Amino acid sequence: MADPFVVVGGDAAGLSAASKYARENPDGDVVVFEKGRWVSYAHCGTPYYVKGEVDNLTDLLSLSPEDAADRGIDLRREHEVVGVDTDAQTVAVVGDGERFEQPYSDLLVATGAHAVTDPIPGSDREMAFTMHGLDSAAAVRAALSPAGEEWVDTDIEYVDADLVQRYTDRDPPDRVAVVGGGYVGVEMAEAFRAHGLETHVFQRSSHLLPPFGDAVCERVADHLREQGVTLHLNTAVSELDGGDSVEAVVHEDGRVPVDLALVGIGIAPNTQLLSDTPVELGESDAVAVDDYGRTNLDGVYAAGDCAEARHAVTGESTWVPLGLTANRAGRAIGQTVAGDPEPVGDVAGTAVVKAFELECGRVGLVHEDAASDAGFDPVSVSIDAGSRSGYYPGGDETTVTLTADRDSGRVLGGSIVGRDRAAVRIDTLATALESDLTVAELERLDLAYAPPFSPVWDPILVAAKVLRGQFE
Repeated sequence: MADPFVVVGGDAAGLSAASKYARENPDGDVVVFEKGRWVSYAHCGTPYYVKGEVDNLTDLLSLSPEDAADRGIDLRREHEVVGVDTDAQTVAVVGDGERFEQPYSDLLVATGAHAVTDPIPGSDREMAFTMHGLDSAAAVRAALSPAGEEWVDTDIEYVDADLVQRYTDRDPPDRVAVVGGGYVGVEMAEAFRAHGLETHVFQRSSHLLPPFGDAVCERVADHLREQGVTLHLNTAVSELDGGDSVEAVVHEDGRVPVDLALVGIGIAPNTQLLSDTPVELGESDAVAVDDYGRTNLDGVYAAGDCAEARHAVTGESTWVPLGLTANRAGRAIGQTVAGDPEPVGDVAGTAVVKAFELECGRVGLVHEDAASDAGFDPVSVSIDAGSRSGYYPGGDETTVTLTADRDSGRVLGGSIVGRDRAAVRIDTLATALESDLTVAELERLDLAYAPPFSPVWDPILVAAKVLRGQFE
């Protein structure tokens, strides 16, 4: 009997691969080892759970253990893979109180990433959190609830009930700090303000959401201030001070008293499992893979937040830890291992984020510096245009930044921000990048028009028209 396809990690990439493999090869065996209790959940939904817009943690589950079993997947939760022997084609597993060796025919490493808290001392104090995983989300929401309030989610078999109860018994905070002004920081600022909390956001650079470009960053900063968020830009946090619990954020210019701190300064790929193997890492310290998710070793694959991918604009390897990237790569690898090779696809860094009432999107090379570093001669414009026909109610000013290569006219990237369906418009630019469109070709796209949805000239087309003028 052939050894099974072994998957390490039971979230987006891992279970997508296992599901596709089981569907395409029903006679084959697939084993998924997950060191935690939770599997296949919507990490991006956790800020909205904390905010209260999502009622239950289980609403964030995409695939339950029971669903996995129904698909023919041997899913083993609370089983940690602690070693890989690529010569013997085995993994060492600790689970159910024992350690054992599991042979594999093919191996997928889908170990994800972890939240970064270094180098901020005090990140291990009580009432200091990261937003990485459903137990973290449950603990934060418990900390915001009135002391002693019954916590229904402790009835879920997967939740860390002891962790949640520890914060349920505390008085809720009045003042909170968010350290980091990226995706998580902006979303969590909204969540905390929804609970009526005095909210401070600390960002070491001059802009929030730096990958989105200056035009987006400036509108988001103004909007957060309008929503009552205190911004501390160009402010590097040196410590979360206090006794057993966080009492203040310390930075170079002073000290801000807080009762809770959320650290969202980034994530790093989980590749420690491969440190004693010949599997090669890329410049990002994520696993280097080819177009099919294959590592430099036969039969060993990597996908999701622990793996690199090829950038659609530069053609170089990059690390873009996002949900679609993980799901798509996992599904492709499952099909490849089943015998029908499927490329994992390029990435363009397409991302959207909600900042209170603003919708923000970005794709490709937004900043001219990044485009220059990639060998292009960039030119860019930022324009403001209406989201609907001016006479139709409900529209909003939409800001579009578009960057292109002066020599070829090729679209390199862009960003968008506005209140009225701005985020979904970024998909037009993502398609343009994947298709290697020039600015002129983008301007000639036959986009839909009707007064309730768009003006005759969609904001994307306006930006292309203005940018094309820079070439003439």
